Amino acid sequence: MPNQRAEQNEQQIFSAFLTWLRERHATVMAAEAEALRLLESGDTAAHRSHMQRKAELVASMCEDARPHLEGLPGPWRFALTAALEKFSRSASMGLRLGSIFYMSALLYPDDHQPGQPDNLQLCIERMAEQGQDFSG
Repeated sequence: MPNQRAEQNEQQIFSAFLTWLRERHATVMAAEAEALRLLESGDTAAHRSHMQRKAELVASMCEDARPHLEGLPGPWRFALTAALEKFSRSASMGLRLGSIFYMSALLYPDDHQPGQPDNLQLCIERMAEQGQDFSG
């Protein structure tokens, strides 16, 4: 029974983490959508600000996720953290460079087509599908 209870607790933690991560993704995408709207209206300063916000949200994602991962077994927590770290590191690079192009391309593969999922969305889907078997 204790083992089953621990497994249930881990699944609840993981489910709550996925909910948090999906919400973070939605917030990132909303910042990007607003940035694009502002660019279309000709407000390049506000566009830059929203793209920077997008990058900041991604850059802080790994650190912000840590409390949501507490209670998961070490290897599972490590795999999830390592996956998020890749995104955060890339976003941090864009912020250091101050490159709007880099911030715009953040999360997208080179051959991305409109309507296709971005890399973070694909990663979240893999996490949800693989659960404790997720390896990044």
